[in-house]
Amino acid sequence: MKRVAYVAGILLILGGAVWVLQGVNILPGSFMTGQIQWAYNGAIAILIGLAAIWFAKRMK
Repeated sequence: MKRVAYVAGILLILGGAVWVLQGVNILPGSFMTGQIQWAYNGAIAILIGLAAIWFAKRMK
């Protein structure tokens, strides 16, 4: 379970970073490019990913 939480957290952080970069028009090439809502969604995904990693570190 601990490993699953780590992997989920890392994937959420990476995916969220892509969403933020596309939302603020730095990473072009999709329907999300230039849509600020995707930057907000990405920031939320990053926070959830950090929480998942924090939770995994606290597991015994």
